[in-house]
Amino acid sequence: MAFGIKKSFFGRMQEKIEDVIFMRPAIDEDMIDELEEVLITSDIGMETTIKITEQLRTDIKHKRISNPDDVKRQIQQIVEQLIDKGEAQKLSEEVPLILLMIGVNGVGKTTSIAKIAHRCQKQGKTVLLAAADTFRAAAAEQLQVWGQRLGAAVIRHQEGADPSAVIYDAIQAAKARNIDVLICDTAGRLHNKKNLMTELEKMYKVIEREWPEAQRETLLVLDAATGKNAVSQAKEFGEIARLTGIVLTKLDGTAKGGIVITIADEFDIPVKFIGVGEGMDDLKEFDAGEFAGSLFDGKNG
Repeated sequence: MAFGIKKSFFGRMQEKIEDVIFMRPAIDEDMIDELEEVLITSDIGMETTIKITEQLRTDIKHKRISNPDDVKRQIQQIVEQLIDKGEAQKLSEEVPLILLMIGVNGVGKTTSIAKIAHRCQKQGKTVLLAAADTFRAAAAEQLQVWGQRLGAAVIRHQEGADPSAVIYDAIQAAKARNIDVLICDTAGRLHNKKNLMTELEKMYKVIEREWPEAQRETLLVLDAATGKNAVSQAKEFGEIARLTGIVLTKLDGTAKGGIVITIADEFDIPVKFIGVGEGMDDLKEFDAGEFAGSLFDGKNG
C-alpha cells in the first residue's frame, strides 16, 4: 500500500480517469475534455490541469498513442514529471540543521514537528525543539508534551514573548549541547501577514548571525483535507517566507491527492513529507514516482 495511504484515498479519482479513458469509443478531443473535468474536480488547479492535458495532446499525436492503457500511463508520466523536484524533495541530511516550521492553526504543525523529530532521532541525530509560536495559547505546552514523549528538550519563553528571542536562546543551547537538528515551531497568523513577514525576517537574521554554518529549511505544513484552501495558504505563505518545502498532512482519509500536483507545479515548491496517519512513523518521505503511480496506476493496495 503506497505510503501507507488507504486504498479509498485514490479510488475515486482513479476510477473516474479509467471510466473516461476506457469507456469512450475513441481517443479524441472529447476524451481529453472529460479528463480535464475529472482533474479539476480532484483538486488539481486549472493552470496545472491545462498543462497536463496540453502535454497529453502533444504526446498522443507525436507518439501515436491509440491504446487506452498507454493514455493512462502517459498521464501518469506527465504528472510525475510535474511534481518531481529531484533532490529538493529530500530534507537536508547535513548537520547542524535548523528547521523553521510554519502553518496556520489546526493543520497538524505540532504533530508534524514531533514526527520529523522522531525520524531524525531514528537516524541517530540529536534533536532540540524551540517553542517560538509564542502567540498561540498553549502552543508551548503542546510542544513540551511532545518533547517529553520524545526525550527531547524544549526551549520556551512565556506566552507573548518575542519569537526571535526564543530562536536566539535555542541556537545558543543547540550549539552548547552539540545538537544536530533544531526544530522551531513558529507562528502562522495569515490574517496579519505584514507582522508575520517581519517576524520571520527577524528570525532569519538571528539564525544568519548566530549560527551561519547551520543548514536551514523552512517547511510549510498544510492540511490536505482543506483542498483549495491549502493551495491558497501555499500561495500566501510563499509570498512572505523563504519556503524550501511542504509537509502535507491528513492524507489518510478522504482528501484528494490532486492538491499535491497543484502545489508542486504552480508554486514550484517540493513536497517533502506526507502525513498518512496518527502514528509517529506515519510521516513518509514524498516520492514523486510512487505517488503518481498510486494516483493513476492502481498501485495502492
